[in-house]
Amino acid sequence: MLAPNHSIWRSFLTGVLQALPMQIATVPFGVIFGALAIEAGLSLVETMAMTSIVVAGAAQLVALQMLVDQAPLWLTVATAAFVNLRMAIYSAAIAIYWREAGPWPRVLAAWFLNDQSYAISIRRYAEVEEPERNRVALFFGIGTCCLTCWIMACLAGAALGTQIPEDWPIDFAVPLVFVAMTAPWLQNWPNVIVALTAGSLSVALADWANGAGIILAISVAIVVGMLVGGKRA
Repeated sequence: MLAPNHSIWRSFLTGVLQALPMQIATVPFGVIFGALAIEAGLSLVETMAMTSIVVAGAAQLVALQMLVDQAPLWLTVATAAFVNLRMAIYSAAIAIYWREAGPWPRVLAAWFLNDQSYAISIRRYAEVEEPERNRVALFFGIGTCCLTCWIMACLAGAALGTQIPEDWPIDFAVPLVFVAMTAPWLQNWPNVIVALTAGSLSVALADWANGAGIILAISVAIVVGMLVGGKRA
């Protein structure tokens, strides 16, 4: 479908509006992370610095738990990088539609790239034919909405963290969040096999020192995914 020749600001606003409904999931997740970070001993400044720099819910939760367990910094960073490995795939897919974009938009896009900004953008790119500058503006509109909601939600959670009653089992919300994030991807056998591999190995290797079992579980799951996906293709 060929889109009308809109201004880049209109494309930006379109991205914001398309991303808004998905923030129903982002806001509770951010509040949970902010509260857990304060409960784990991070200060408000440390919590918001981590939130604003990493900008990745799953990686932040994993890194937070490893920091609480006093894992080495290099191992924490490596594990968070493994968790976010899918962003490299997202970047490659979006780059196909950004052939003429300069270096600065590409660099800045790394900060705005997440599951939501990728999913909404790539679907729009595939369905609507429009100038590249409008595609770039749309992406940044989506990313701005997601990033703003995430940071504000984490700030709210961090501010309210000390006021949440201790008998509220907010720790239990973390696995529920991961289940909610994972479930939509379990629509084919390769993804199911990868999830079962990662989950079972993570449980079996949970006692390994400094979270090394998590890295091994993720590494094995990636290899299994490549093998199973390749055979299916």
